Amino acid sequence: MNLLAILLTFNLAPTLSFLPNLTNLKFVKPGIISTKFATKMLATAETKNQLAVPHGGELIDLMITDPQAKQECIISCTKSVTLSARQLCDVELLCNGGLSPLKGFMAENDYKSVVENMHLPNGLIFGLPIVFDTNDESIAAGDRVLLKQEGNELGIAVLSVSEVFLPNKPLECMKCYGTSKLEHPGVQMVAMERGKFYVAGELEGLERPIREFDCKGPAQVRAELPEGCDVVAFQCRNPIHRAHYELFTRALDAENVGKDGVVLVHPTCGPTQADDIPGDVRYRTYEVLKEETANPRIKWAYLPYSMHMAGPREAIQHMMIRKNFGCTHFIIGRDMAGSKSSVTGDDFYGPYEAQEMAMSRSNELGVKCVPSLNLVYTQEEGYVTADYAKEKNLTPLSLSGTKFRKMLRDGEDIPEWFAFKSVVKVLRESI
Repeated sequence: MNLLAILLTFNLAPTLSFLPNLTNLKFVKPGIISTKFATKMLATAETKNQLAVPHGGELIDLMITDPQAKQECIISCTKSVTLSARQLCDVELLCNGGLSPLKGFMAENDYKSVVENMHLPNGLIFGLPIVFDTNDESIAAGDRVLLKQEGNELGIAVLSVSEVFLPNKPLECMKCYGTSKLEHPGVQMVAMERGKFYVAGELEGLERPIREFDCKGPAQVRAELPEGCDVVAFQCRNPIHRAHYELFTRALDAENVGKDGVVLVHPTCGPTQADDIPGDVRYRTYEVLKEETANPRIKWAYLPYSMHMAGPREAIQHMMIRKNFGCTHFIIGRDMAGSKSSVTGDDFYGPYEAQEMAMSRSNELGVKCVPSLNLVYTQEEGYVTADYAKEKNLTPLSLSGTKFRKMLRDGEDIPEWFAFKSVVKVLRESI
C-alpha cells in the first residue's frame, strides 16, 4: 500500500495538500476512496509533465451521438430559441467540456456563489458565471428548449429548464468587472445585451455549430497534444505579430517549463469588443501564420469563447478553460483581458492585476503561470527584454497600433520586425 492509500484509509486526507492537483478534486474526502483508486491517483500525481487534470476531475461530454436519440430529444422540446453569437459560444463550450465541470447553465445558487465568491458552492474556483439570458417570460421550469444556431436553424442543444430567476446585475457587474459603469464593455453587455431573466438547466448536445473555422473540443485537442510534456497556453484575441510570436516561443525557456514543452496557441474567435477585428478575419491570419512559421513546438486550436474584458476574473476563466484543454501552463500577458472606458479612455484595471490574480490562484487552479516578457525590438540586437535594452543602452523601435492601422489603410510597407507579411496580406484584404 502506498502513501496516498495509507493516508486515505486512516482518514488522513487533509494532509494531502503537498500532492499536486489532488486537493482540487472535491471527491477527495476521508474514508471514501478505495486503495486501488488511491494508488492510481498517486501514480498520476507522481508522473511529471502529464496533461492537466480537467477542472473538477472529469472532462464533461454532453454530446448525444445516437441519431435516434437525437431525434427523440428534439421531439420532446416544448419551445425553441435562436441563440445569439455569445450564447452559441457558451453552449458549445458546455457541451464539449470546455467549461467542465458544468453540465449546463448555472442555477441561482451557483450564479450567486460565483459572482460573490469566485467559487462554485462546492468550493471549486470558477472565474465568471455561465448563464443563459432571455426576455421570454413564457419559459418556465419543466420546459425543454431547442437551442438553434442563427442563420441556419441547426439544432445545437436541448436545455432542460430547472429554474428561471432574476439576476442581480449591478452586483454581478461590480463583483465580476470591478465597476457598474456602462463605459465598460462587459458591463454594457450584461446591462444592455442580456435579457431580463437567467435560465438554469442541464444541456444535451445535438450538433457542433457550423463555422468558417473548426473549433476542436477539449478531447480532440488533448488527443493531438504530445504525451509526457508541458503544454503552455497562449491566449489572444487579435492577430499575432512578431512581438507576440517572440513572447510565446520564448515562454518555452521559462524555468518552470519542461525542456520538451510545447505552446498551444489558442485564440478566442467569438465576440469581443466592438472595435476588435472580426473573428473570421483573425482566424485567417492565424492560418497563414501557422503555415509561414511551421514550428513543430507550436500547436494551434481555436476557442469559441465570448470575451468579457473582465481583467483579473477573466484571467482565471481562461486558465480554467485551458486546463480542460490539457494545458499545464498559461502565459499571463500585461493587462490581460483589460479594457478602457469608452468615455475617458482610462484603463479599468492595472497592468499587472490579472497577473497578480492568476499567480495567487495558480496552485488552487492547478495551472502554472508563465508571466509574459516585456519585449522590445532594438536596432542592434532585435527583440530583447526592455530591461536588457536599457542596461545595454540599445535603440528601441516602436510602432503604435493607430499608426499600424493607418499604414495598412494607406498601403504603406509594414516593417517585418513588427508584423508577418502573410498576416499583413490578410488584414489588407479585409479592409
